[in-house]
Amino acid sequence: MAFANRIRSSLPLVTKILKSDSLSAAHGSSAQRSVLCPTFTNSEVQRFSNHRNAKNRFLRLSKNFSTAPGKKEVKVKVPLVLFGGSGNYASALYIAAVKANALEKVESEILDIVESTKRSPTFSQFTKDLSVPADTRVKAINEISAQAKFSDVTKNFLVLLSQNGRLKNLETIAKRFVELTMAHKGEVKAIVTSVIPLPAVEEKELKETLQELIGQGKKVILEQKIDPSILGGLVVEFDKKVFDMSIKTRARQMERYLREPANLDSL
Repeated sequence: MAFANRIRSSLPLVTKILKSDSLSAAHGSSAQRSVLCPTFTNSEVQRFSNHRNAKNRFLRLSKNFSTAPGKKEVKVKVPLVLFGGSGNYASALYIAAVKANALEKVESEILDIVESTKRSPTFSQFTKDLSVPADTRVKAINEISAQAKFSDVTKNFLVLLSQNGRLKNLETIAKRFVELTMAHKGEVKAIVTSVIPLPAVEEKELKETLQELIGQGKKVILEQKIDPSILGGLVVEFDKKVFDMSIKTRARQMERYLREPANLDSL
């Protein structure tokens, strides 16, 4: 009951601040910017500057498993720019799936096989064991794809991962791929973390608040996470922003404040 009361007491404050103009104002306080707006390290800036090379890489990847060589090339715009190897593979899969008009089917198939790796320790080990010869991996993937009646796009993509020794990264690639499919459908994922499940009324209120902030044309998909370590309150993540109203964070902030030397000149 005490935990439930903590959630109820913190939600109005979360809603108020999320709705405030200071959330998006350029002259907002540095404290708000540090919580709500991510900062980038030098390495991250470098990755952004190299996005053209990344784009070229995943475009080449998409051609490796395209299934209509005789047709006129269709240009597909990726809704998000993803970085790293997993981002390149996910983007390549997105392009191929859109060209084949099979985005939803491919997404379902990829998530199914990821789920299979979680249910079967044997299959999970197979995807991670690089000592298995590439031709053996490819043969197994072809058999699995045939039995599951996967689309050509999914089958060819899995074969490509097998050949390149990337099956071990399948789950990460799938997560990045889902980011693209959500962006394609105009969906924005919001994660709310609390110590107990958010009551239905509070969940509805928070979702409506986020929907107002995101605006028309996009749909909020709310995901709840339980994390007793935050001690109470809420942590809301959405649209590359983090709003931390957890008791754990507030306690740390108070501790830092108390450790700072007193300024006697101000007295």
